[in-house]
Amino acid sequence: MGQTDRVSWEYDTESAVAETGEGRWSTNLSAAWNIGDNPNGGYAMASSLRAMAQLVAAAEGGAEEKPDPLTITTHFLRPTTGGAPGEIRTELVRSGRLAATATAALTQLGKERLRVIAAFGNLDSGRPYGHSSNTMWDVAPELSIQPPVIPGPEQCRDRVMLEQGVELAILDRLEVRVDPIHAEPGAAGRAQVVGWIRFRDGRPVDTAALVLFADAFPPSLYSLLGRVGWVPTLELTVQVRRRPAPGWVLVRLTTSDLTGGLLVEDGELWDSAGNLVARTRQLAVLLPPGT
Repeated sequence: MGQTDRVSWEYDTESAVAETGEGRWSTNLSAAWNIGDNPNGGYAMASSLRAMAQLVAAAEGGAEEKPDPLTITTHFLRPTTGGAPGEIRTELVRSGRLAATATAALTQLGKERLRVIAAFGNLDSGRPYGHSSNTMWDVAPELSIQPPVIPGPEQCRDRVMLEQGVELAILDRLEVRVDPIHAEPGAAGRAQVVGWIRFRDGRPVDTAALVLFADAFPPSLYSLLGRVGWVPTLELTVQVRRRPAPGWVLVRLTTSDLTGGLLVEDGELWDSAGNLVARTRQLAVLLPPGT
C-alpha cells in the first residue's frame, strides 16, 4: 500500500487494519473524514483496500510483487459510521501472473456497509504489460488524455470556502482547491468540476491514495445546478493507470448523464508531471436539499 518511512500519517493510521483470523480484519473508521454525518466513500473504502492488499501480499510472498490496485469497484450498500469499529471479510479470488483479484465486505454495527472487488498488480514502468522482445514494437504503444489547463493551486479556491450546505470534516484531512470557474454554485453552465488535491499533513500520494482522491471533490452537478443536497454514491469504479509523481493531483469530474434522479459521473486524475494516473466512473443518486 505504498508505506512510507513515517508511520503516523493520518490516512494510514485512520484506515489501519488488524488481522483477526483467516481472511478477517478489524478496523475503526474515523469521523474525521466525514461529509455531513458519514465518512466519505473514498475513505470508507480505504481499510478494505488495505486488508485486500495485505491478503494479496501474503499470497504473493511479499508486498512488492503486486503493490498497486489496478481496478477497484465498490458497491455502497449502506452509509458507514465514523467512530465505530468494523469487520472486514476478505477472499483471494485468483492470483495470476499479471494480477491478483480479491474481494472485501465491510460490516459495522451488524450490517454490511460496502462490498469491494479489486485487482492488484505492478505498475512499475520498467515492466510494461503485454510487451516483450518477441513483439512487433520496439516501444510499447501508449495513448493518454492530456490534462486541462487551469490556474495553479494557489490561484484556485479552497473547498472550505465553497457554499455547499453541509459540514465537511474531511477538509481538515484533505486540501482541495477548485478552479474559480467551477467554484461558484451553478455558475459554470456545465456539470463539471476541476481542481487540485493533496493531503493536508504532507503525506505522499501513492496509488492507493488515488482511490480516495477520486471521491473527494464537490459533485460535478454543483457547477451546473448549484447546491444540490446529498449525492450518495451507489457504485464507484477507479482504474489506476500509473504511479503518481509527488505533489498535487489534478482532478476533473464531469456528469453528462442524469435521468430519473440517477447520474453517471466520469473522472480523470493527473499527477504533478501531467501524467494520467487514474480514471473513475460512479453511479450516484441526486437528492434535493433538505432530503
